[in-house]
Amino acid sequence: MSLPVPSDQFRHEALLYSGWADFISGTVPFIRGGLKAGEPVLVVESRAKIDMIRVALDRDADRVLFADMADVGANPARIIPAWHDFVAREGAAGKRLRGIGEPIWSGRTTDELVECQRHESLLNVAFGHGPAWWLLCPYDTENLDPAVIDEARRSHEFVSEAGKAWLSPDFRGIDASGAPFDRPLPEPGSRVEEMNFAMDDLGAVRRLVGQAATAAGLGGRRSRDLVTAVNEVATNSLRHGGGTGTIRVWHDLAKVTCEVRDAGRYDRPLGDRLRPVADASAPSGLWVANQLCDLVQIRTFPDGTVVRVHMDRHPKPDLKVLSQPTTSD
Repeated sequence: MSLPVPSDQFRHEALLYSGWADFISGTVPFIRGGLKAGEPVLVVESRAKIDMIRVALDRDADRVLFADMADVGANPARIIPAWHDFVAREGAAGKRLRGIGEPIWSGRTTDELVECQRHESLLNVAFGHGPAWWLLCPYDTENLDPAVIDEARRSHEFVSEAGKAWLSPDFRGIDASGAPFDRPLPEPGSRVEEMNFAMDDLGAVRRLVGQAATAAGLGGRRSRDLVTAVNEVATNSLRHGGGTGTIRVWHDLAKVTCEVRDAGRYDRPLGDRLRPVADASAPSGLWVANQLCDLVQIRTFPDGTVVRVHMDRHPKPDLKVLSQPTTSD
Protein backbone atom coordinates (compact mmCIF):
# COMPACT_ATOMS: atom_id res chain seq x y z
CA MET A 1 0.00 0.00 0.00
CA SER A 2 1.19 3.52 -0.81
CA LEU A 3 1.51 6.13 1.90
CA PRO A 4 -1.27 8.74 1.92
CA VAL A 5 -0.63 11.51 -0.57
CA PRO A 6 -0.11 14.88 1.16
CA SER A 7 -2.79 17.27 -0.06
CA ASP A 8 -0.72 20.41 0.31
CA GLN A 9 2.82 19.56 -0.83
CA PHE A 10 4.98 18.17 -3.60
CA ARG A 11 5.57 14.42 -3.34
CA HIS A 12 8.85 13.28 -4.89
CA GLU A 13 9.02 9.48 -4.95
CA ALA A 14 11.61 7.00 -6.22
CA LEU A 15 10.05 3.82 -7.59
CA LEU A 16 12.48 0.91 -7.38
CA TYR A 17 11.64 -1.78 -9.92
CA SER A 18 13.20 -4.94 -11.31
CA GLY A 19 12.12 -6.02 -14.78
CA TRP A 20 9.32 -5.00 -17.12
CA ALA A 21 6.47 -6.56 -15.14
CA ASP A 22 7.59 -4.78 -11.98
CA PHE A 23 7.85 -1.50 -13.89
CA ILE A 24 4.31 -1.81 -15.23
CA SER A 25 2.86 -2.83 -11.87
CA GLY A 26 4.45 0.25 -10.30
CA THR A 27 3.49 2.81 -12.96
CA VAL A 28 0.14 1.84 -14.48
CA PRO A 29 -1.88 1.84 -11.22
CA PHE A 30 -0.27 5.19 -10.41
CA ILE A 31 -1.45 6.59 -13.75
CA ARG A 32 -4.93 5.09 -13.43
CA GLY A 33 -5.21 6.54 -9.93
CA GLY A 34 -4.49 9.98 -11.30
CA LEU A 35 -6.97 9.63 -14.13
CA LYS A 36 -9.66 8.42 -11.74
CA ALA A 37 -9.07 11.47 -9.55
CA GLY A 38 -9.30 13.79 -12.56
CA GLU A 39 -5.60 14.68 -12.39
CA PRO A 40 -3.64 15.45 -15.57
CA VAL A 41 -0.78 12.96 -16.00
CA LEU A 42 2.47 13.43 -17.93
CA VAL A 43 4.74 10.41 -18.53
CA VAL A 44 8.31 11.18 -19.62
CA GLU A 45 9.90 7.85 -20.45
CA SER A 46 11.78 5.95 -23.16
CA ARG A 47 9.88 5.15 -26.32
CA ALA A 48 9.90 1.44 -25.46
CA LYS A 49 8.40 2.05 -22.03
CA ILE A 50 5.86 4.49 -23.41
CA ASP A 51 4.72 1.81 -25.87
CA MET A 52 4.40 -0.73 -23.07
CA ILE A 53 2.47 1.67 -20.82
CA ARG A 54 0.14 2.50 -23.70
CA VAL A 55 -0.66 -1.17 -24.24
CA ALA A 56 -1.30 -1.70 -20.53
CA LEU A 57 -3.53 1.37 -20.28
CA ASP A 58 -5.51 0.47 -23.41
CA ARG A 59 -8.04 3.25 -24.13
CA ASP A 60 -7.00 5.22 -21.06
CA ALA A 61 -3.70 5.96 -22.81
CA ASP A 62 -5.49 8.62 -24.87
CA ARG A 63 -6.06 10.62 -21.68
CA VAL A 64 -2.36 10.76 -20.79
CA LEU A 65 0.41 13.08 -21.99
CA PHE A 66 3.58 11.32 -23.15
CA ALA A 67 7.06 12.63 -23.97
CA ASP A 68 10.30 10.82 -24.80
CA MET A 69 12.92 11.26 -22.07
CA ALA A 70 15.67 10.78 -24.66
CA ASP A 71 14.47 14.07 -26.16
CA VAL A 72 13.34 16.00 -23.08
CA GLY A 73 16.26 14.92 -20.91
CA ALA A 74 19.11 14.61 -23.39
CA ASN A 75 20.51 17.52 -21.40
CA PRO A 76 19.21 16.86 -17.86
CA ALA A 77 19.01 20.59 -17.08
CA ARG A 78 16.09 20.88 -19.52
CA ILE A 79 13.86 18.51 -17.53
CA ILE A 80 12.86 20.88 -14.72
CA PRO A 81 11.72 23.55 -17.22
CA ALA A 82 9.56 20.88 -18.91
CA TRP A 83 7.96 19.99 -15.56
CA HIS A 84 7.49 23.69 -14.82
CA ASP A 85 5.63 24.05 -18.12
CA PHE A 86 3.41 21.06 -17.30
CA VAL A 87 2.57 22.38 -13.83
CA ALA A 88 1.85 25.88 -15.14
CA ARG A 89 -0.27 24.62 -18.04
CA GLU A 90 -2.25 21.87 -16.34
CA GLY A 91 -2.27 22.92 -12.68
CA ALA A 92 -4.48 25.98 -12.90
CA ALA A 93 -6.64 26.84 -9.88
CA GLY A 94 -4.76 24.44 -7.63
CA LYS A 95 -5.54 21.33 -9.68
CA ARG A 96 -3.50 18.32 -8.58
CA LEU A 97 -1.19 16.65 -11.08
CA ARG A 98 0.84 13.48 -11.50
CA GLY A 99 4.01 12.80 -13.43
CA ILE A 100 6.41 9.97 -14.17
CA GLY A 101 9.98 10.76 -15.16
CA GLU A 102 12.94 8.40 -15.54
CA PRO A 103 16.04 10.47 -16.35
CA ILE A 104 18.56 7.81 -15.26
CA TRP A 105 19.16 4.67 -17.29
CA SER A 106 22.13 2.36 -17.75
CA GLY A 107 23.17 3.94 -21.07
CA ARG A 108 23.94 7.33 -19.57
CA THR A 109 27.55 8.50 -19.70
CA THR A 110 29.34 9.14 -16.42
CA ASP A 111 29.03 12.91 -16.84
CA GLU A 112 25.33 12.64 -17.71
CA LEU A 113 24.66 10.38 -14.74
CA VAL A 114 26.15 12.88 -12.28
CA GLU A 115 24.11 15.71 -13.77
CA CYS A 116 20.96 13.56 -13.68
CA GLN A 117 21.53 12.91 -10.00
CA ARG A 118 22.00 16.64 -9.44
CA HIS A 119 18.74 17.18 -11.34
CA GLU A 120 16.90 14.76 -9.06
CA SER A 121 18.03 16.72 -6.01
CA LEU A 122 17.14 20.06 -7.59
CA LEU A 123 13.58 18.88 -8.22
CA ASN A 124 13.08 19.26 -4.46
CA VAL A 125 14.23 22.88 -4.66
CA ALA A 126 12.17 23.61 -7.76
CA PHE A 127 8.88 22.24 -6.41
CA GLY A 128 9.28 21.56 -2.69
CA HIS A 129 7.66 24.84 -1.67
CA GLY A 130 5.26 25.11 -4.60
CA PRO A 131 1.98 23.57 -5.75
CA ALA A 132 1.04 20.09 -4.55
CA TRP A 133 1.66 17.39 -7.15
CA TRP A 134 3.11 13.88 -7.27
CA LEU A 135 6.22 12.94 -9.28
CA LEU A 136 7.22 9.27 -9.53
CA CYS A 137 10.81 8.56 -10.65
CA PRO A 138 11.46 4.93 -11.65
CA TYR A 139 14.87 3.34 -10.97
CA ASP A 140 15.90 0.06 -12.61
CA THR A 141 17.54 -1.92 -9.81
CA GLU A 142 18.60 -4.71 -12.22
CA ASN A 143 20.72 -2.50 -14.43
CA LEU A 144 21.83 0.45 -12.28
CA ASP A 145 24.77 0.42 -9.89
CA PRO A 146 23.73 0.06 -6.22
CA ALA A 147 25.41 3.43 -5.55
CA VAL A 148 22.90 5.04 -7.92
CA ILE A 149 20.02 3.51 -5.95
CA ASP A 150 21.56 4.74 -2.72
CA GLU A 151 21.68 8.26 -4.13
CA ALA A 152 18.02 7.96 -5.17
CA ARG A 153 17.15 7.38 -1.52
CA ARG A 154 18.93 10.62 -0.66
CA SER A 155 17.32 12.70 -3.40
CA HIS A 156 13.72 11.51 -2.88
CA GLU A 157 11.62 12.04 0.22
CA PHE A 158 9.56 8.93 -0.57
CA VAL A 159 10.66 5.51 -1.85
CA SER A 160 8.40 2.72 -3.10
CA GLU A 161 9.01 -0.88 -4.13
CA ALA A 162 6.77 -3.92 -4.71
CA GLY A 163 3.61 -1.99 -3.89
CA LYS A 164 4.86 -0.50 -0.62
CA ALA A 165 6.01 3.07 0.04
CA TRP A 166 7.86 4.72 2.89
CA LEU A 167 9.53 7.95 3.91
CA SER A 168 13.21 7.70 3.06
CA PRO A 169 15.35 8.05 6.21
CA ASP A 170 18.24 9.07 3.94
CA PHE A 171 16.47 12.02 2.27
CA ARG A 172 18.82 15.01 2.40
CA GLY A 173 16.06 17.62 2.61
CA ILE A 174 15.19 20.61 0.47
CA ASP A 175 17.89 22.99 1.69
CA ALA A 176 20.69 20.47 1.28
CA SER A 177 19.34 19.51 -2.15
CA GLY A 178 20.16 23.01 -3.38
CA ALA A 179 23.54 23.42 -1.68
CA PRO A 180 26.46 24.49 -3.92
CA PHE A 181 27.65 21.50 -5.92
CA ASP A 182 31.37 20.78 -5.55
CA ARG A 183 31.79 17.29 -7.00
CA PRO A 184 35.22 17.20 -8.70
CA LEU A 185 35.40 17.25 -12.48
CA PRO A 186 37.77 14.87 -14.28
CA GLU A 187 40.80 16.33 -16.00
CA PRO A 188 40.81 16.30 -19.83
CA GLY A 189 42.29 13.30 -21.55
CA SER A 190 43.37 15.19 -24.66
CA ARG A 191 45.36 18.31 -25.57
CA VAL A 192 43.99 21.52 -24.03
CA GLU A 193 44.00 25.06 -25.41
CA GLU A 194 43.91 27.62 -22.57
CA MET A 195 43.79 31.39 -22.22
CA ASN A 196 42.99 34.01 -19.60
CA PHE A 197 40.48 36.65 -20.63
CA ALA A 198 39.04 40.01 -19.64
CA MET A 199 36.27 42.12 -21.19
CA ASP A 200 38.33 43.08 -24.24
CA ASP A 201 39.15 39.43 -24.96
CA LEU A 202 35.68 38.04 -25.72
CA GLY A 203 36.42 38.10 -29.44
CA ALA A 204 39.50 35.96 -28.84
CA VAL A 205 37.43 33.57 -26.71
CA ARG A 206 34.93 33.15 -29.53
CA ARG A 207 37.69 32.53 -32.06
CA LEU A 208 39.31 29.91 -29.84
CA VAL A 209 36.03 28.03 -29.44
CA GLY A 210 35.18 28.33 -33.12
CA GLN A 211 38.55 26.92 -34.14
CA ALA A 212 38.13 23.95 -31.80
CA ALA A 213 34.62 23.30 -33.13
CA THR A 214 35.88 23.37 -36.70
CA ALA A 215 38.79 21.06 -35.88
CA ALA A 216 36.36 18.60 -34.28
CA GLY A 217 34.14 18.61 -37.35
CA LEU A 218 31.05 20.14 -35.81
CA GLY A 219 28.51 21.39 -38.33
CA GLY A 220 28.00 25.07 -38.91
CA ARG A 221 24.93 25.48 -36.72
CA ARG A 222 26.34 23.47 -33.83
CA SER A 223 29.63 25.34 -34.05
CA ARG A 224 27.76 28.64 -33.86
CA ASP A 225 25.67 27.36 -30.95
CA LEU A 226 28.77 26.34 -29.03
CA VAL A 227 30.44 29.70 -29.65
CA THR A 228 27.29 31.53 -28.51
CA ALA A 229 26.98 29.40 -25.37
CA VAL A 230 30.61 29.90 -24.33
CA ASN A 231 30.38 33.62 -25.04
CA GLU A 232 27.36 33.80 -22.69
CA VAL A 233 29.18 31.88 -19.95
CA ALA A 234 32.34 33.96 -20.32
CA THR A 235 30.30 37.17 -20.20
CA ASN A 236 28.71 35.93 -16.96
CA SER A 237 32.19 35.43 -15.55
CA LEU A 238 33.20 38.96 -16.42
CA ARG A 239 30.04 40.45 -14.88
CA HIS A 240 29.68 38.26 -11.80
CA GLY A 241 33.01 36.49 -11.32
CA GLY A 242 35.47 39.28 -10.67
CA GLY A 243 35.98 40.71 -14.15
CA THR A 244 38.36 38.05 -15.45
CA GLY A 245 38.31 34.35 -16.21
CA THR A 246 40.15 31.42 -17.74
CA ILE A 247 38.92 29.29 -20.60
CA ARG A 248 40.10 25.81 -21.53
CA VAL A 249 39.01 24.00 -24.70
CA TRP A 250 39.55 20.42 -25.84
CA HIS A 251 37.91 17.72 -27.91
CA ASP A 252 37.96 13.95 -28.24
CA LEU A 253 36.19 11.38 -30.41
CA ALA A 254 32.83 12.04 -28.74
CA LYS A 255 32.52 15.77 -28.07
CA VAL A 256 33.97 19.25 -27.77
CA THR A 257 34.32 20.60 -24.23
CA CYS A 258 34.82 24.20 -23.13
CA GLU A 259 35.49 25.13 -19.52
CA VAL A 260 35.24 28.62 -18.01
CA ARG A 261 36.67 29.36 -14.56
CA ASP A 262 36.33 32.51 -12.51
CA ALA A 263 36.66 33.72 -8.91
CA GLY A 264 32.92 34.17 -8.33
CA ARG A 265 30.64 32.02 -6.18
CA TYR A 266 27.59 30.50 -7.85
CA ASP A 267 24.77 30.30 -5.31
CA ARG A 268 21.63 30.08 -7.49
CA PRO A 269 20.87 26.34 -7.67
CA LEU A 270 18.13 26.80 -10.28
CA GLY A 271 19.78 29.71 -12.10
CA ASP A 272 20.42 27.64 -15.22
CA ARG A 273 16.95 26.01 -15.30
CA LEU A 274 14.53 28.90 -14.87
CA ARG A 275 13.32 30.69 -17.98
CA PRO A 276 14.72 34.22 -18.15
CA VAL A 277 12.37 36.96 -17.03
CA ALA A 278 11.51 40.00 -19.13
CA ASP A 279 14.10 42.13 -17.28
CA ALA A 280 17.01 42.29 -19.71
CA SER A 281 19.44 42.85 -16.85
CA ALA A 282 18.66 39.47 -15.26
CA PRO A 283 21.39 36.86 -15.87
CA SER A 284 20.46 34.31 -18.54
CA GLY A 285 23.78 33.02 -19.86
CA LEU A 286 23.58 29.61 -18.20
CA TRP A 287 20.01 29.13 -19.42
CA VAL A 288 21.15 29.89 -22.96
CA ALA A 289 24.06 27.46 -22.64
CA ASN A 290 21.70 24.67 -21.57
CA GLN A 291 19.38 25.32 -24.50
CA LEU A 292 22.21 25.22 -27.00
CA CYS A 293 24.56 22.52 -25.63
CA ASP A 294 24.24 18.82 -24.93
CA LEU A 295 25.47 19.05 -21.34
CA VAL A 296 26.40 21.82 -18.91
CA GLN A 297 28.24 21.17 -15.64
CA ILE A 298 28.42 23.82 -12.90
CA ARG A 299 30.67 23.46 -9.87
CA THR A 300 31.27 25.85 -6.96
CA PHE A 301 34.58 25.48 -5.14
CA PRO A 302 36.18 27.57 -2.37
CA ASP A 303 38.30 29.43 -4.93
CA GLY A 304 35.57 30.07 -7.50
CA THR A 305 33.15 28.61 -10.04
CA VAL A 306 33.71 26.27 -12.97
CA VAL A 307 31.30 25.85 -15.89
CA ARG A 308 31.86 23.15 -18.50
CA VAL A 309 29.77 22.97 -21.66
CA HIS A 310 29.81 19.95 -23.94
CA MET A 311 28.75 19.63 -27.56
CA ASP A 312 28.47 16.10 -28.94
CA ARG A 313 30.00 15.49 -32.33
CA HIS A 314 26.85 13.50 -33.19
CA PRO A 315 23.79 15.60 -32.27
CA LYS A 316 20.89 14.31 -30.20
CA PRO A 317 17.24 14.95 -31.14
CA ASP A 318 15.32 17.99 -29.98
CA LEU A 319 12.53 18.00 -27.38
CA LYS A 320 9.10 16.97 -28.65
CA VAL A 321 5.89 15.74 -27.08
CA LEU A 322 4.91 12.37 -28.53
CA SER A 323 1.18 12.61 -27.93
CA GLN A 324 -1.48 14.80 -26.45
CA PRO A 325 -4.64 13.51 -24.75
CA THR A 326 -7.68 13.36 -27.00
CA THR A 327 -10.04 14.04 -24.11
CA SER A 328 -9.73 16.01 -20.90
CA ASP A 329 -11.39 15.86 -17.54
